[in-house]
Amino acid sequence: MNFKYPNGKRYEPTERDKQHRIKSTKNKNHSYSNRGMTLEEDLNDTNAYYLDRNIAVIHKKPTPVQIVQVDYPRRSAAVIKEAYFKQASTTDYNGVFKGIYIDFEAKETKNQTSFPLANFHTHQIEHMKTVVQQNGIAFVILRFSSSEEIFLLPFPTLHYYWNRMVNGGRKSITKDEIVNNGFPIPVGLQPRLDYLKIVEKLTFKLNEPFID
Repeated sequence: MNFKYPNGKRYEPTERDKQHRIKSTKNKNHSYSNRGMTLEEDLNDTNAYYLDRNIAVIHKKPTPVQIVQVDYPRRSAAVIKEAYFKQASTTDYNGVFKGIYIDFEAKETKNQTSFPLANFHTHQIEHMKTVVQQNGIAFVILRFSSSEEIFLLPFPTLHYYWNRMVNGGRKSITKDEIVNNGFPIPVGLQPRLDYLKIVEKLTFKLNEPFID
């Protein structure tokens, strides 16, 4: 099947993608020393842990796909020949935790001293803003891949730095700002990234009013 990105570039699976497919067919070894996993893999494992233990129901939203060419070799079968990955209109994850709606985005960077705001899109910021206005909880989980440090940053804090950029300020959040205003998520065994422990303790912080 021929998948393409919104810019028309053809999707070609990387060696990492191929290895991930192979790995996903085997039983996962939840070893504390199992480094090298992506943030998405860690979060998916964590959400599966939450679901299995009836702690929360949180899922990754599927990437929307636009199908543009389908062949019908026979009446009972259809073969997709060409499709495009569409840009997601909201965030990566959403669900329910103790009756509260949870919505968040997960991002990684190789930068060591700052997190580029270009990793976010205006429609994602607007979506999270709407969630908070409806008394849901929105936040972002940020990973510095070089140091394997992971932080939860409440949306009101992200929104402050986003507005700073929009008003002509710097186009990134410094690591010091994230350390001072975010909450570190330690890497564990089960669950892998227990971010809901932070959500539970800091509901008041995650849902505080923000400055437009």
